[in-house]
Amino acid sequence: MKILIVDDNETNMYLIRFILKKREHQVIEAITGEEGVELALKEKPDLVIMDIQLPGIDGLETTRRIRKSEAGKEFPIVALTSHAMVGDKEKALKVGCTGYIEKPINPETFIAQIEKYL
Repeated sequence: MKILIVDDNETNMYLIRFILKKREHQVIEAITGEEGVELALKEKPDLVIMDIQLPGIDGLETTRRIRKSEAGKEFPIVALTSHAMVGDKEKALKVGCTGYIEKPINPETFIAQIEKYL
């Protein structure tokens, strides 16, 4: 499966990439929201893993922009955030995220959390 990761944190990107490639998923990477929108609409991945806190436009706005396009309605987007506050999950789902995962991710359970959206 082709999975787009949108995250500006190198450590998180490395860990997620490692876990996904171990399961033989194809990984596409974006470090900004703008790049995430562009790659999501161009590549049409099977899944997008979207960090909520990004430089420039945040993950919520990035998700909104992806979902505005017909092509952006075809794949699941899972929100990923390290500073979960009351209402964050609801906000993510409201803008079009399919699911929500809190950081730090647990490598033991992360793949099962992600693959349920594939």
